Amino acid sequence: MPPTVAVVGGGISGLAACYYLARSPNPPKVLLLEASARLGGWLQSTRTAEGTVFEHGPRGIRPGGAVGADTLHMVSQLGLEGDILPVPGDHLASRNRFLYTGGALHKLPSGLGGLLQPVPPFSRALIWSGLQDLLAPAGTEPDESVHSFAQRRFGREVADIAVDSLCRGVFAGDCRALSVRCCFPALFQAERRRRSVLLGLALGSGEQRGAESELSRRARSERWSQWSLRGGMESLAQALGTFLRQSGVELRCQAPLRRLQRHRDGRWQLALPDGTITADHVVSALPAAALAEVLPPEAEQLAQELRRIPAVPVAVVNLQYQGVTLPVTGFGHLVPSSEDASLLGIVYDSVAFPQHNGTAASSVRLTVMLGGAWFQQSFGDPASVAPALLLQRAQAAVREQLGLEPAPTHSIVRVQQACIPQYTLGHWRRTERIRQFLAEQQLPLSLIGASYAGVSVNDCIASAKAAVGQLLGGLC
Repeated sequence: MPPTVAVVGGGISGLAACYYLARSPNPPKVLLLEASARLGGWLQSTRTAEGTVFEHGPRGIRPGGAVGADTLHMVSQLGLEGDILPVPGDHLASRNRFLYTGGALHKLPSGLGGLLQPVPPFSRALIWSGLQDLLAPAGTEPDESVHSFAQRRFGREVADIAVDSLCRGVFAGDCRALSVRCCFPALFQAERRRRSVLLGLALGSGEQRGAESELSRRARSERWSQWSLRGGMESLAQALGTFLRQSGVELRCQAPLRRLQRHRDGRWQLALPDGTITADHVVSALPAAALAEVLPPEAEQLAQELRRIPAVPVAVVNLQYQGVTLPVTGFGHLVPSSEDASLLGIVYDSVAFPQHNGTAASSVRLTVMLGGAWFQQSFGDPASVAPALLLQRAQAAVREQLGLEPAPTHSIVRVQQACIPQYTLGHWRRTERIRQFLAEQQLPLSLIGASYAGVSVNDCIASAKAAVGQLLGGLC
């Protein structure tokens, strides 16, 4: 009898874990448990009768690095190459990104000219920030906030405006609370290796390439900045679900895990609303805080560490306009917290992916991101905030910052609760203590997903692949 592996959580991390388990040479019996009625987690796409696609979670995936190549390889294996929508390096959505500060949009500098002279909103040429990085001594602390790191290496203005906005765009978080070691490990390691972030990045780390595929070679040659799928990002989850069913994986939706208990023989008992199941190993793709609530009393030390990994809510407001023109063309714009704490940024979806406009080819589609670490202070309880309030706030932002006066022809409001984990200072120590506890107790439990080592789709898939590789080595 092959061992049984229960994967808990049917978002992209859990689906990827099942995918790698099912494709192994001697696959175990695999069971996926998902609390909701659907698979895909934060991969959520709405497709209208007109063929328009609205994304309520991730809207594009970066192809770079080993993790990017591995994701593209998975896409190839799932037969989705024909559905890929690439954004090449020379596309306006790749080249043009904006900041909204001082009541105006400013294009982020690109190319040598933008570095040699002052470009608003920066008061001095960014080359001086680069020189500061080249001359500054290396940090000695084991960790520091992203803001402190950026200020020390590049100056206060870069930290207050550019890095503050970046953290809001990637993590919906506060750069003064987030850990540079865990949020931007490449920058942290570059300084440790070469004493300078710029030198460290320029000279590289000798990173391994991921799985080679025709798709990843194409992405490199065309210098893709990101890609999506014709049916939206949720179609990746749907393709994985189809593959897993065909591979004999048992997929159970509306099956929330109530409690994990160790049996005398060392196996897990998983309590569900309609009974219990037994598994030799559990792969948890649950958010850290959710896993903490179902652990047995003897794992309280682990639960305490998991509860210290917070996550923030984000309101995602999709808007579609007809008969309007954007004042600028690019990927979108971010808003630093000093300008407007409640508004994280606006993505110009119809620029990067016009194919998602459907039959309304000339429409303008935008996504307004609200809240994040500032949600409570801006809008109150995310569980009870009125969607009309969020829609009103989003429309006002589009009117003020992009000059689009008419009412949208279509709108969708989603409040994604606790959707982006926050790697606050000391996160690396927490994850280290979690690994240590699992090893010392010899628990047949793997933790994967955005709570631990990267919040992007690529990172989630990579964490699943690494955990499955380790698990299969132990089960053999």
